Amino acid sequence: MKRRMLAALTVSMLAVTAAFGMGASAEGEKIALITMDSIDQHWITLNEGAQKAAEELGVTVDFMSPNTKDDSQQIECVNNAVAGGYQAILVAANGPDAISSALQEAVAAGVKIVYVDSPANVDAEATFSTDNKAAGTTAGEEMLKALEEKGITSGKIGIINVNAATDSCVNREEGFRAAFEGTEFELMETQYGEGDAAKSQTIAENYITQGVVGIFGCNEGSTTGAGNAIKASGNTDIIGVGFDKSDAILNLIDDGYLLATMAQNPDVMGYEGVKAAVAAIGGESLGGEVTDTGVSVLTKEAE
Repeated sequence: MKRRMLAALTVSMLAVTAAFGMGASAEGEKIALITMDSIDQHWITLNEGAQKAAEELGVTVDFMSPNTKDDSQQIECVNNAVAGGYQAILVAANGPDAISSALQEAVAAGVKIVYVDSPANVDAEATFSTDNKAAGTTAGEEMLKALEEKGITSGKIGIINVNAATDSCVNREEGFRAAFEGTEFELMETQYGEGDAAKSQTIAENYITQGVVGIFGCNEGSTTGAGNAIKASGNTDIIGVGFDKSDAILNLIDDGYLLATMAQNPDVMGYEGVKAAVAAIGGESLGGEVTDTGVSVLTKEAE
């Protein structure tokens, strides 16, 4: 597997780390980690990073996420965290509009909010996420380059997203589409698979019947579904590019059914998110800073 780093942790992130690395103690405090679901490897890895920081800092981080991407279940998790006396919530918002009211009530109750991966519409102490628009543009550029190397300068391209609301994925799509501006390619109407690999595979199969030359998946499930559809079709001329890193995605790349994936650093999001939450609990002001946690382009070895 070939890895190319596009963005390292920003200097601001290192500065924040230095600022609160030896800050006020929040030992024994409780922090809730609420991601979009508890199934995707992306969120499991994010939790691993959070648990590492929790162990180092002597706090408790409870991973209390819904089983599926569902706004109402995620809101229930936020309400449970407030009722349970948690001092801070790390949250990756599935629907930023839907969850914002619950988060505002949490803030009013004195709970510190830190965003990891995907923010909502409520001011937070800090945010740790990928620069999703830039990473989406990179994904588009990778696909465009691969198509041009095959001598393909026009054709249909399918896009599989999670939904029309999730901030991170909306920005990835926007960046991806920007990479094709001024070209002869036709970017088709986006289809939504709710981040579910099986639903996304069905969408990708429909795209393939329409003669697409490329398919972009905006998250782990979307990417897995796209790769599986290309594999099932037997047409490896279709260029599949996606987001996130899982065993399934890496295998699809190694086997030649996906060209590349934009691998985020969810462990860093979780680790730095907990450190920020501890600092906020200890009374430090982090100024709502947004930190780019970096992305890598993963492709199959050329040789």
